[in-house]
Amino acid sequence: MANLNRASKQLFSRPDDERFDSLDALHNHCRTVRDQSEERWQLPGSIAPEGVVDSVCLRLVGDGYFRLNDWSFGQMCGLAGIQKETVNRLQPETAATVFQETLPSGTKPLQILTHGSAVRSIHGASYTRLFDADLLDVVRQSADGFAPPPPGFNGATGLYAGQQDMFAFLIDDSAWVDIGGEQFAPGFFVWNSEVGRRTVGVETFWYQRICSNHIVWDAIEVVSFSRKHTAKVGEAIDDIQRIIERLVIKRDERRDGFAKSIRKAMDTTLGSDAEEAAKALAGHSIPSKMVKEAVESVARDSGRFTVFNLVDALTRATRETRHAGDRTEQEVRIGALLSLAV
Repeated sequence: MANLNRASKQLFSRPDDERFDSLDALHNHCRTVRDQSEERWQLPGSIAPEGVVDSVCLRLVGDGYFRLNDWSFGQMCGLAGIQKETVNRLQPETAATVFQETLPSGTKPLQILTHGSAVRSIHGASYTRLFDADLLDVVRQSADGFAPPPPGFNGATGLYAGQQDMFAFLIDDSAWVDIGGEQFAPGFFVWNSEVGRRTVGVETFWYQRICSNHIVWDAIEVVSFSRKHTAKVGEAIDDIQRIIERLVIKRDERRDGFAKSIRKAMDTTLGSDAEEAAKALAGHSIPSKMVKEAVESVARDSGRFTVFNLVDALTRATRETRHAGDRTEQEVRIGALLSLAV
């Protein structure tokens, strides 16, 4: 089993204005940003850095002035081959002069992504963009029944989008199933960057617990996929869709199988009276006192000593166990009793 920290890292790094309460809200935001963004192709010689008021702007031939944000400013420094920390110490006019003297020339155009009056990113011709909204279209189509986890301790939602990237953490809390005698539910992470901050990717898994730090505990069947934003990055959407669909298919298969096992457990009896039921439960490493309480509870409530009724009574009895670790161990053993149904 593995403990997954991707969502926890997001929880501690995202400000309030990058959090979204629902997948629809996140998708609507990303779609608006996509629709309001524009790719502008410019030859290096047509880009004129200028210091305007308290920032460095780019004057693009035929398009006017656009302000560099923190990410695109860093990309400009990379293109110019100078340290961002060094340029940050300069006045805007001086920084613009440095860029004018150090930016490379050539005949290969640069793609400049703008949003309003801001430059979101600057890339060479080999970079291929994938918009967050297009990725989320696939997620919304494929991940029926999945929703964000309970908010973290600081109110973080698991759904984020900012200037540099997008991240979504989704689970299906209604799809708990038995796997090897333990309870698991499905979930996945999906991420992307429209400006080159990170790859596009997905990670699916089955988990046992999610804490308030959004650490995913005891995950199994972890499947990870990512791709860089190169020429065939568009194919990543199809790959991600297939991976999520496989998770959904497995969820439905396991949920149907679990439902069948519950129906069998409701029909299968472990004796006609309390004594026979208690004997049937012996040898399964469950405390005799707990077995006695459960059998007596079933005798009072229904008198039907089915596997389901006994498992339910034993599960309720574990609530009196003081230590969480002992309680979890008992619950695992009790869940395994469902295999007694035939």
